[in-house]
Amino acid sequence: MDGLIELVAEAMAPGVVTSRAMMGGRTLYCDGTVFAIVADDLLWFKADKVSDAEWDGADAPRFTVQMGDRVGSMNYRRAPDDCYDDPDALRRWGWLALEAGMRAPPKRAKAPRSTPRRVAKPRQA
Repeated sequence: MDGLIELVAEAMAPGVVTSRAMMGGRTLYCDGTVFAIVADDLLWFKADKVSDAEWDGADAPRFTVQMGDRVGSMNYRRAPDDCYDDPDALRRWGWLALEAGMRAPPKRAKAPRSTPRRVAKPRQA
């Protein structure tokens, strides 16, 4: 997995690629924007409605995950095979994914609780 992340980092230069652990895989960021994940030694790039046609043209399947008795999908597409041995292809698809990441709405911070938590009082002896 580390070798794949290094390959992606080299291709995305001069952008700076960082990663964080994610359920057995890694989430990849370029200059702070989520643009890819690595799961089961496969690279998955962020996609959206704007970029879906290009991913469909490359026959890039969607990322799916088994959630109990149903299958869920996320807006990530499997990197085309040429990304693993062609830095130019990796860069092209990576930048397409980064653009999708930049178009994504920012995550909202969790709202503070409207009621304070109850604190248990110590018992009097």
